[in-house]
Amino acid sequence: MGEDGIEARDIARAALGLIPETPRLLRAALALAQLRPEARNSIGLLLEQRARATPRRTALVFEGEGWSYHAFNAWANRIARALRAAGARRGDTVAILSENCPSMLACVAAVAKIGAVAGMLNPSQRGAVLRHSIELISPRLLVVGEGCVPALRSALPRIPRRLGVLWDGEGAAPSGMKGLRALAAAQRASDPASTRDVKLADPFCFIFTSGTTGLPKAAVMSHLRWMRVGYVMGQGAMRLGADDVFYCALPFCHNSALTVCWGAVLAAGATLVMARKFSASRFWEDVRASGATAFVYIGEFCRYLLAQPPAPGDRDHAVRVMIGNGLRPEIWDEFRQRFGVAHVCEFYGSSEGSLGFVNTLGLPRTAGFCPLPYAIVAYDAEREEPLRDARGRLRRVPPGETGLLLMPVNRLTPFDGYTDAAATGARLLHDVFRRGDTWFDSGDLVRDQGFRHIAFVDRVGDTFRWKGENVATTEVERAFAKVPGVAEAAVYGVPVPRADGRAGMAAIVPAAGQRVDVRAVAAVLARELPTYAVPRFLRLVASYETTATFKVRKVALKQQGFDPGAVSDPLYVLVDRARGYEKLTPRLYARICAGELRLP
Repeated sequence: MGEDGIEARDIARAALGLIPETPRLLRAALALAQLRPEARNSIGLLLEQRARATPRRTALVFEGEGWSYHAFNAWANRIARALRAAGARRGDTVAILSENCPSMLACVAAVAKIGAVAGMLNPSQRGAVLRHSIELISPRLLVVGEGCVPALRSALPRIPRRLGVLWDGEGAAPSGMKGLRALAAAQRASDPASTRDVKLADPFCFIFTSGTTGLPKAAVMSHLRWMRVGYVMGQGAMRLGADDVFYCALPFCHNSALTVCWGAVLAAGATLVMARKFSASRFWEDVRASGATAFVYIGEFCRYLLAQPPAPGDRDHAVRVMIGNGLRPEIWDEFRQRFGVAHVCEFYGSSEGSLGFVNTLGLPRTAGFCPLPYAIVAYDAEREEPLRDARGRLRRVPPGETGLLLMPVNRLTPFDGYTDAAATGARLLHDVFRRGDTWFDSGDLVRDQGFRHIAFVDRVGDTFRWKGENVATTEVERAFAKVPGVAEAAVYGVPVPRADGRAGMAAIVPAAGQRVDVRAVAAVLARELPTYAVPRFLRLVASYETTATFKVRKVALKQQGFDPGAVSDPLYVLVDRARGYEKLTPRLYARICAGELRLP
């Protein structure tokens, strides 16, 4: 097979290395087999079992302070009773708007214990986008961290009377809110009876994901899917034990942290080290200080770490495994060699997808394999849709080729969907290989590496990924409607050398007879959009080429990128948010391509 293809000898060699791990893998398989949808089992019950079996073992560490499983479980119990006293019941949604902190995770555990659903709001969202997310899940209660009150005020200047807001902070609660910590302190710490009524099939949380329809969608994560991920990733892929320490600097409003990290830790009865946020300069120092044996990554983190000056302590750590996604093939070997991590456990998955791939065997430059059925089909990049033959059926691509990843929707791999029925229907394809079949469209292009292994290639449609976040182009285009002097805007992602994902670029058409003040554009967009969604590049154009149905042809715009030597239109770049957009000169372009200038 071609470059980065999987060979039979690679599989055999890696499989031999798993022989010592056979007992652990068998225990994980047994645990998975016992996870039946209608069983009265849940995340809250698993936490209670850990608290009884290993009460003194450290469950969570944050900025040097630790909580044992007994203490953390008792904390969650008090919050669970406080939430019930505030009106939350089984099946209700309790929205959580918080940056990384221990009480955020205790609130999530508490919500699980009462059989409610945790709505994991993104604290980087503002204004209309955050308001849309809140309205989408219709919460009974909303817990807001003390650092997120301004974000909430931007979305809900006036809090609706039907919505109870609990403030998770020190001191007196802001106007219109009740203090959660005072309410919880007055409650009992024993396990609530409600935990024993929760079933694995019940929804556990809503994870927000941006898609081709524009504004964020709320994907449903059940207790069953969460616990399956915990055992598959934690036991099957990373082989975590109770003595492992897992370091996580990703935001816990996302699945990589909340499900992959915490799920793996809780399944093993290990220790979770939560960082407030990622810092490339302090990363290895924090890892060493915590004694971490594992950490989670996204590709952008790995590039930032490689960009740091080499240091004698680069290999001075206890990490034996790292898990995540987006580690690009071109830096895979360099990262492993410099930092000495034995097992890179790349995976592919999505919040709404029914299956995932994981590099259990530790092979280089692959997102791993999946034992369940899936399909990689031919895709038309110009029309942005899968190719159908004369009979209306799709065609699988051969090993070595790139195509659209599809997942079957059936009893074995159900699709939990979104809170929005229309959004759910938009992601399903019917009559794919035979009449009556249904498949989930992942929205991702992958390369078939052979032996059921894949490599991630790119997102498709009107969504691209930047700074670890999905950016919906239609959402950004709507924000341009509030920019003076702009008649139209076409937004798309462009690859940037030495950076993961794609940076946002907007081709804008000025209104007739008006001039666009490019330096003021950034200020407007910053008010309307999350930081990661603000385009890093602007291109002023006279008009667009469109399809017969008046859709902007973005393929050519994407291919032309942001090279001032290849594009005759005026180009601008956002290097400093305070300065706004500035002219993209050949010198700035060269510094960006060389990695000397990192886009904010």
